[in-house]
Amino acid sequence: MTDYLKMTTYFAERQRHRGRFLSDELLDVYADSAVATSVVLRGISSFGPHHELRGDETLSLSEDSPIAVIAVDEAGKLSGLADQVSNMLSRGLLTLERARMAGPADQPADVAKLTIYVGRQDRADGKPAYRTVCDVLHRHGFAGASVFLGVDGTAHGQRTRAGFFSRNLGVPVMIVAIGTGREIGSAVPELEALLRDPILTIERVQLCKREGQMLERPSSLPAVDDEGRAVWQKLMVYTSEAALHDGVPIHRAIVRRLFDSRAASGATVLRGLWGFHGDHAPHGDRWLQLARRVPVTTIVVDTPERIAASFDVIDELTSESGLVTSELVPALVSIDDGVRAGGTTLARHDY
Repeated sequence: MTDYLKMTTYFAERQRHRGRFLSDELLDVYADSAVATSVVLRGISSFGPHHELRGDETLSLSEDSPIAVIAVDEAGKLSGLADQVSNMLSRGLLTLERARMAGPADQPADVAKLTIYVGRQDRADGKPAYRTVCDVLHRHGFAGASVFLGVDGTAHGQRTRAGFFSRNLGVPVMIVAIGTGREIGSAVPELEALLRDPILTIERVQLCKREGQMLERPSSLPAVDDEGRAVWQKLMVYTSEAALHDGVPIHRAIVRRLFDSRAASGATVLRGLWGFHGDHAPHGDRWLQLARRVPVTTIVVDTPERIAASFDVIDELTSESGLVTSELVPALVSIDDGVRAGGTTLARHDY
């Protein structure tokens, strides 16, 4: 079986490389290398090692929004690009995570993250493909799914981009779903039959909380593996923009508490356009609605020690709502004004 990697870079939207926006430079690299799929997502809130908070209460389109650029391809190809990409960052974070392409016979042994990449204007079963995908996932009992609209990307090695005067037919949409092995095994064949040339990947995760209920704490991971390579960990918190803690949207409360307590080195929040969690039917924005019901996902990547402290904060703030997962991150590079920490060699640890 071919090994795959997912490479994610987090940085500020206005960051430049060789006089151009870094996101454009990265997508040129991915297009030139015919990377299987990549997507540029614009975030709504973040902070990093410099402890500069960008919040969605005040962040406008003219300001320096956080950006997450995700690329997926065979491990050999992305490993070869990782150092090149990290050297293009002047400040930001790069992570490498193991993944595999999903096929009709796939049934993970435990809970996993299924990610589906489709085009913005793709249709299936008479409606937008991402809505059909969410309907299928909800019917199969997945814990949740969130849909994120890209502004640029590659699909099957070809560059796509959102343009003001274009129909943006091929701009990637990324759907992230959490389900059991049985649910994934039953949903993947149906999705492959419904979608036109989809790209689907599977990654191992722990399901820590669902609808406010504690299922298990994130695994206690070592700081380094048996070969001395650093081990990192990631939390992803899936909530709705309308879900509140003490009158404040949960994602804002999490970012503010992590920022003030310095429990985490950084966090990034992405806003979705459609999705569901738990038994709630898939949904998004509606007209004449006072509170937005779109999904938001808060991402924290850090050392295992810091992740344990961050989870304590997140656990308190998701006491009534939210889906929380944990993942091992085998490689991470942090760049701050050109100073590089970490590396792109993958750690190995069984848990």
